[in-house]
Amino acid sequence: MLFQRGKKSYTVYTVGAPVLKRIAQPVPVVTPEIRELAADMLAALRAFNGIGLAAPQYGQSLRMVVFDVPADSNTGTVGEVTLLPRMPLAVINPEIAALSDQTCEREEGCLSVPEIFAPVVRPARVVFRAQTLEGEFLEVECGGLLGRCIQHELDHLDGKLFTDRLAPEAAGRIRGDLENLRRMGQSTNYRRKSR
Repeated sequence: MLFQRGKKSYTVYTVGAPVLKRIAQPVPVVTPEIRELAADMLAALRAFNGIGLAAPQYGQSLRMVVFDVPADSNTGTVGEVTLLPRMPLAVINPEIAALSDQTCEREEGCLSVPEIFAPVVRPARVVFRAQTLEGEFLEVECGGLLGRCIQHELDHLDGKLFTDRLAPEAAGRIRGDLENLRRMGQSTNYRRKSR
């Protein structure tokens, strides 16, 4: 179980940071440092009121993600029934083994792209594979908010942001806001601190 630490300040990297464009490296073994990173990432996730955070967003180019998707978002897929009661959850080396043909559009936001929201079309369900910090291997089909969050966070591990997936019209609507965010990020080295 992961717990939030005291009144520590947490940092999330924002659009424009080079770490967000790199392909993250696999985690070969769970060490005490990896466990501490997972705990810090979860605390940052809570400090910023998010539901998912990938290690590159925390400045570490590693294939690790923490999730804290609300249990009341359950739409009934096996993965949601299995994983939502276990939140918060930290996983290493996650991957998507299969995607459904059915798609759905939903507005997304991102801790690394603060205050910007836009509709993204994604597969409605995914088969998710990962390993927990305790060594348990997971392979489950996930839909709903959890399935979307998995796809969003795993994009971060491959150097992609949700803004890279927007239709041209939606991308055009946020272009100015995104450029303003990049300019603001230059003055803070693309870092956003919790309060």
